[in-house]
Amino acid sequence: MFFPYGFFRFDPTMIILIPAIIFTLYAQGKVKSNFAKYLRVPTRKGYTGVQVARTLLDQHGLQHIPIELARGQLSDHYDPTKRVLRLSGEVYQGSSIASVSVAAHEVGHAIQHANGYIPLSLRNMVFPVARFGSSAAWFFIMIGLLIPSLGGLMDVGILLFGAAVVFQLITLPVEFNASSRALRLLDANGLIVDEEAKGAQSVLKAAALTYVAAMASGIAQLLRLILIRNRRR
Repeated sequence: MFFPYGFFRFDPTMIILIPAIIFTLYAQGKVKSNFAKYLRVPTRKGYTGVQVARTLLDQHGLQHIPIELARGQLSDHYDPTKRVLRLSGEVYQGSSIASVSVAAHEVGHAIQHANGYIPLSLRNMVFPVARFGSSAAWFFIMIGLLIPSLGGLMDVGILLFGAAVVFQLITLPVEFNASSRALRLLDANGLIVDEEAKGAQSVLKAAALTYVAAMASGIAQLLRLILIRNRRR
């Protein structure tokens, strides 16, 4: 948090972040409530998340991709560097609408990787820079703020933070595409039936909303940093 006239004064640029903060809290609440709701609703077919994932991976010639159990809740992900799909316990062992939906979504990422999906390739290329930028940006920004003679370092920090925002922008089509793939795969293979499709869609839409919120927060913070820099010149 920055206070342009001293560390104990209110920074009016914080107002820019308020809508993004509210949106983020809403998105986080939405994904948790939807996941919890449909985690209690079993599918008629009764397949577990790991069974669904294995079936879909094998169907697309990805038998070489192992499925591992991940720690924590909502920790499911596909690791493109190690080519492994990891599912949280509730998804791995569960046979609920939420479990099979999340499992199919992660398979969607594995299929993207195998097919050379361009947005995913771009995200993987940007990731190292974005990871460094998100952690190092604030160091440069704070030095630039505290030492006026080194104000140029703030520009460096803003550029690094901008790389993290670009990563968030690229992430959106990747996540939306993985979710649409998941819904098509579940339906085409009869893994969800009738009204279960609506539940799966609700789970995946709520999850996608968190990425939209992250992007909105990143853009709002970037705009705020630019305003602070311009005001100090």
